[in-house]
Amino acid sequence: MRAAVLRAGEIVVDDIGELTPGTGQVLVETVACGICGTDLHARRHADTFVAASRACAMALFDWDTSRDIVMGHEFTARVIELGAGIDSSVAAAGVKPGQLVVGHPMVRVDGRACGVGYSNDYPGGYAQRMLLDPAGLIALPDSADPVAAALTEPMAVGMHAVNRSQVAQTRSAIVLGCGPVGLATIAALHHAGTPLVVASDFSPARRALAARLGAHVVVDSNAHEPVAAWRSAGGRGPTVIFDAVGVPGVIEGAMVAAPRHSQILVVGLCMPKDQIWPAVGINKELTISFVLGWTPDEFSTALQAIVEGTVDVTPFITGHVDLDGVAGAFDELADPERHVKVVVHPNGWR
Repeated sequence: MRAAVLRAGEIVVDDIGELTPGTGQVLVETVACGICGTDLHARRHADTFVAASRACAMALFDWDTSRDIVMGHEFTARVIELGAGIDSSVAAAGVKPGQLVVGHPMVRVDGRACGVGYSNDYPGGYAQRMLLDPAGLIALPDSADPVAAALTEPMAVGMHAVNRSQVAQTRSAIVLGCGPVGLATIAALHHAGTPLVVASDFSPARRALAARLGAHVVVDSNAHEPVAAWRSAGGRGPTVIFDAVGVPGVIEGAMVAAPRHSQILVVGLCMPKDQIWPAVGINKELTISFVLGWTPDEFSTALQAIVEGTVDVTPFITGHVDLDGVAGAFDELADPERHVKVVVHPNGWR
């Protein structure tokens, strides 16, 4: 089968081995897969990415960077075949051949969970087919748009960030950075009914999307201080500042600007090491939190919100490519005025 392969820091299309479902595994055909910002980081900073994962004993994000991997973890797929040992409850839940599904990017091998998309052995959604764990699959209703449903995973990331925050108490938020993670956080804040959301980005296109997705105030980060804009909009007391930028210096800058007793929640992936000024955090009694991924319940909630239309993910999708277009899409995603989310269709865009 064909796949877009990460090889020595470059994306190349190649033929890789066909897959056969083992015991307790499901073989699926990839229908649509979003390109994630984490994949962009992994391409350019693979050794740092893996070193950080190993420092935390995160086996799901550990691979041999000298060997090929096939990334892609934001996907919709069609079930092809169920492996042996899958009980009847899976079929009763709608996971059967021909069914469209979304799923957790994971497969089990001898009872051990293995990541799909950051593995030398188990290709992700930039391949024509994948092996997945049936326990993490959710059947799509007939009314669901399979392309929109592919954004379940990034939307769940935004929901997880909001759920882990103190925004229910502060009733306001400031989102620094309107890339895919920041926009998902804004959409989740809107879904949660947050009364005041201020978003900041240097890109006019991203700022327009932030407003469309529910930000009440949007400011140019090159010209305006987000906390000042929050105050001008009526913000009082502590708030939650979401760092969705993921570059060195942002956390410390947020600490200096934050109102007393605020929470700084880091959801953007910063690959290099960073530093902060602890005395500022102590003097203001700040809380700094970090989040990763989502829970299964948040994944299901995100899909339900997309299917029911209470969260509109269509503004995120700014391009479609087949496998031959993946390398170019990775390059184009570096320009915030061109794209937010490019969706890959390994078996053809039709």
